[in-house]
Order: sequence, then C-alpha cells, then structure tokens
Amino acid sequence: MSVLILTEKELKNIVKIDIPAIDAIEQAFAWLSQGKVSMPPIMHIEVPEYEGDVDIKSAYVKGLERFAVKIGAGFFNNAALGLPSSPAMMVVISAKTGMAEAVLLDNAYLTDVRTAAAGAVAARHLAPETVSCAGVVGAGAQGRYQLMALAQVRPFDRALVYDRDDDLAARYALTMTEKLGRPVEVAADVNDLVARSQSVVTCTPSKIPYVDPDALHPGLHITAMGADLPEKQELMPKVFERSDIIACDVRSQSFSAGELYNAIKAGVDITASQVAELGEIITGKAQGRQDQEQITVCDLSGTGVQDTAIAAFALSRAAGKDMGTAIRTD
Repeated sequence: MSVLILTEKELKNIVKIDIPAIDAIEQAFAWLSQGKVSMPPIMHIEVPEYEGDVDIKSAYVKGLERFAVKIGAGFFNNAALGLPSSPAMMVVISAKTGMAEAVLLDNAYLTDVRTAAAGAVAARHLAPETVSCAGVVGAGAQGRYQLMALAQVRPFDRALVYDRDDDLAARYALTMTEKLGRPVEVAADVNDLVARSQSVVTCTPSKIPYVDPDALHPGLHITAMGADLPEKQELMPKVFERSDIIACDVRSQSFSAGELYNAIKAGVDITASQVAELGEIITGKAQGRQDQEQITVCDLSGTGVQDTAIAAFALSRAAGKDMGTAIRTD
C-alpha cells in the first residue's frame, strides 16, 4: 500500500477558486442538513511559549469512501524564520480501513479555498441578485480569496476594501483591480464600506467588533468569516437585531464561539429557531433571501466537513494525473 503526498504547489495547479470548488463546498453544507455528517468538536491547542495555536478539524460523511483530518496552525513568528505563518496539512483516511491514503501538504491553501468558497455559497443564497458594489474588510490572503469567490456568484461592477493597515489596503486595491479587471478602491472606514456595498465579507481576527448596526441598509448582505474563537468578534451585537435573516454554518458551533455567541452574551435575544443553518437553506428546509430589500447576515466559523469536501475535491482533480509522490507503507 502507498500514501500519496501532494505539495502546496501541486495543489495550487489543480484546485482553483471556481464554480466546481464552490459547488463542492455547497454540497458539504447540504450533507450537514441531510444528517449525513459525523463531526466532532474542533480540537484547539494553545502553544503560548511560541505564540502559536493548532486547530484539528475533521468530519466523516456517510457514503464517502474517505475523509480528511486537518491539522491547521497559526504561528505568526514564523515569518521571521522564513516559514509560513499558517502551516497546515490534511491527512486523508480511508473510511473502509482507517488507513492513510494521502497527505496534502497545502500550507493552508485548501483551507483558504474552502473558506472563500463557503463565503460564495452564503452569497449565492443570501446576497441580493444584483450586487453593483462588493466590500471586503481585511486585506490579507483571505480577503483576496473572498473577493475572487464572490465574483464567481455575484459579478459586481466595483469593490471596496478596508484594512487598518493603509499600505496593505492600497496594495490590495491595486492587485485586485488588475486580477479582477474591475475597479477596487480603498474605503474611508468600515462604515463607509458597508454603506456603499450590497454584499460585504469581513475576514479579520478582530477581538473588538467594528461593524456598526447604524451602517446597515436595505438590500445588504454580510458574511462574517473571522470570528472562529469565543474571543473573536467582528459584528457589533445589535447588527443581529437589525437583520431579517440570520444564518450560520452550524448552530451548535456558532452558539459557542464567534459572532452569535458574543451577541447572545451581550444580551441580544437570539434563539435557535431564529437562526438557519446554511445547509438548511440550500436544501430548502429554510428560506434564503426572499426580498431584495432584506438585510441578511451569515456567521461562518468553518467546519470539518468543508475540509473533507475540499480534500476529496482535490484528490478527484489529481486522479489520473502524473503528480504527487507515492510513499510505500508496507
């Protein structure tokens, strides 16, 4: 028996932010709604001596022949060592035998793709049909991927970016204008960005909420991606009081970490019945946007089933191609 090793470079050659990848992640949300997923809670390990942390996510989907276990990390001192700050890998395991079939050494690239694809899935079902201006808060890698993914499902005319680092935001605007072939400008502040956009993605690690409910307007959709731990928060709690539709990836997870957790902790009255899981909207068990004037918010913190889905997608793209390194294990 052998284990296939695929590197980040190889994975970038076969997995892109495109409609097939977005569809693969949409299917993952549907599996959740259909009760096909066995998904343990996220395992989080702090490594304070080196200012790092490790998250382990996984999910088995009934009927699939394999599933992924993702080991993702954040070690932000790595840049000084010439190493990636978000080293990660996915181990693909046979559901029939428990044996490892592949190791995807992606350095978080597949996580970036599946996270961006999840944002596009949310926009596909919750953003207004016509988006003339898109907004992104956070000019890092995920900010770039989110805008690229959004363009696949809502082909906007222009975009705005805001980041606390003015130079980073300016470089983002230049790079993304060239990449997307449409103007991307730097917004004056977050309120300016939200007020001028119809679809907004927030993707920052902020622990201080910055999206003000007073900036919300009819026909706005917000996907909040950054708050994946209890102490992280991008939306002021009263944003949810102004929203017509509230969605998330998994209620149990969202009620214990991130935006919804912090809103409830702050005293906002939100019950489980008021929050639709994205998979329920996809499968028709709950309603997505029904009116172009509705204000919609989707709180996404990432799930293990997305990792299994993108790993399976990557291996399907690699099948039949002479790529990767096969290591004999017997």
